[in-house]
Amino acid sequence: MTTASSADHPTRRDFLYVATGAVAAVGAAATVWPLVSQMNPDASTIAAGAPIEVDLTPIAEGQDIKVFWRGKPIYISHRTKKQIDEARKVPVASLPDPQSDEARVKPGHDQWLVVVGICTHLGCIPIAHEGAYDGFFCPCHGSVYDTSGRIRQGPAPTNLPVPPYTFVSDTKIQIG
Repeated sequence: MTTASSADHPTRRDFLYVATGAVAAVGAAATVWPLVSQMNPDASTIAAGAPIEVDLTPIAEGQDIKVFWRGKPIYISHRTKKQIDEARKVPVASLPDPQSDEARVKPGHDQWLVVVGICTHLGCIPIAHEGAYDGFFCPCHGSVYDTSGRIRQGPAPTNLPVPPYTFVSDTKIQIG
């Protein structure tokens, strides 16, 4: 009398072991996946801090637009040659917060000024193309910024901050 071993030929019992193990693995994965997934931040939270891309093509020379990044208004100004020349003629040492115009723009893209549109005095929103220097004017307490976003008059202690941004192409920037 001969007996067949299970190593030579798989038996029904072997099939049941493998099938039960596979079902248990899928069940464990289906249980763990939602638990791990719910620990990730919400999509709106991710979007609030995510970098944004802005197409510069529709912005005409001399025009400003305002976009929002991380809940802050960002002014993007397409400056004219006259505005750039006036910003560069100013002696830097005479400014309350000395900073050259070249340091506030990206090299080769002098016509584009990108600043956070929040007054550095008390956090008001300045108005573009207003004030004595045709830059930004904060109507709350009278801070006046030039076309480079540098403080020229008023109680604001520092220039309008320049957010982190890069040129993705000649006509598109990424803020953040």
